Amino acid sequence: MIPAPLHFAGERLMLDPDGALFWPAQRLLAVADLHLEKGTAAAARGQLLPPWDTRVTLDRLAALLRRWRPETVVALGDTFHDARGSARLEPNDLARLQRMASAHRFVWVLGNHDPTPPEGIAGEAVAEQQIGPLRFIHQARPGPTRPGSGELCGHHHPKAQVQTRGAMVSRPCFVAAATRLMLPAIGAYTGGLDVRDPAIAALFPRGGRVFLLGKDRLFSFPYAASRARQAAPV
Repeated sequence: MIPAPLHFAGERLMLDPDGALFWPAQRLLAVADLHLEKGTAAAARGQLLPPWDTRVTLDRLAALLRRWRPETVVALGDTFHDARGSARLEPNDLARLQRMASAHRFVWVLGNHDPTPPEGIAGEAVAEQQIGPLRFIHQARPGPTRPGSGELCGHHHPKAQVQTRGAMVSRPCFVAAATRLMLPAIGAYTGGLDVRDPAIAALFPRGGRVFLLGKDRLFSFPYAASRARQAAPV
């Protein structure tokens, strides 16, 4: 697994090919949009999906915790698919998440899907979190960021298309500009929004750079919110 270094707001960050961000100076891991219990939420509406999304997503989170061994974990909102998601966790999944949250300092940034703190799980619930020059939020708004601050956000589940050997491939991605960094969703059932969509393009009016998730590394190309590009490994 080969992470990509990124200098952002005066800090050195590491972008993980599994969709997380690590800040070595703070020993901090950031993840976005787990959407735990989306499967059970769909089942309640009559949509039959395999009910294993939470387990798969927790496997991904556990692997990231083993790889980076953070002191702090910041979840950038929509950790659960709805406000009652934590109450629907299977006992084994609840115990597993509780062990993770007890072994690290977890900060739960509240999102539009989970506007209230998770029930029965350790950690601190906040609307946003400022640590040094970096501001952690769920949903960015068009316009400038705070002076002297870099903004990390989720919400839009960014993905991008690249041309590979004559075929188009669509994958989740990071989107980075000078003062704003959008993380991909790591939930098993999250899907994604193309970076060319106006909802994402409005947040990066001067462009930036896309880091596409690969099997064990990231692939990067300039972001102009226009069309698919040829990506280069980083």
